[in-house]
Amino acid sequence: SRGGKLYREIAKFGMVGASGFVVNLAVFNLIRTVTDWQTVRASVLATVVAILSNYLGLRYFAYRKRAEEDRNSRRKELTLFLFFSAIGLVIENSVLYVTTYGLGWDGTLATNVSKFLGIGVATLFRFWSYRTWVFRTAGSRRTADSLPEAVVPDPVVPDPVVPYPEPALSGSWERT
Repeated sequence: SRGGKLYREIAKFGMVGASGFVVNLAVFNLIRTVTDWQTVRASVLATVVAILSNYLGLRYFAYRKRAEEDRNSRRKELTLFLFFSAIGLVIENSVLYVTTYGLGWDGTLATNVSKFLGIGVATLFRFWSYRTWVFRTAGSRRTADSLPEAVVPDPVVPDPVVPYPEPALSGSWERT
């Protein structure tokens, strides 16, 4: 059923998202621990790493049945994915920026909570944009060539014209 398909899609998206969430927070905290990078800079790099792992998970797990046939379509899919992911990156890190630099919450717990909230808001946007624009169902991209036979309208082919033969000189008007 339609509700069941949406539920499975959300579940698969959630599994990939959960792994991306772990990657994002792990890389973020690793960078913050090992380097002296600024909070948002570390978060941006962590988000980029998570975006790359999420693409692989979404393309080859969650939306594997929506694979495209040619390289141009795959390139377009990747371009759209990166575009919407960049918007998600801005959403996610804007929350962190506001809490870190606007509110002055720069402790480990505060940055992780802010990162968590930013990821949550960005995830809603990403789910909508990926399913609407990036990993669209095959039915939304169909052309007449890809439709099943029962759906493809028959081309209008006129009946063959069979000319009547000229009447014979003998005066017979019957067709031969």
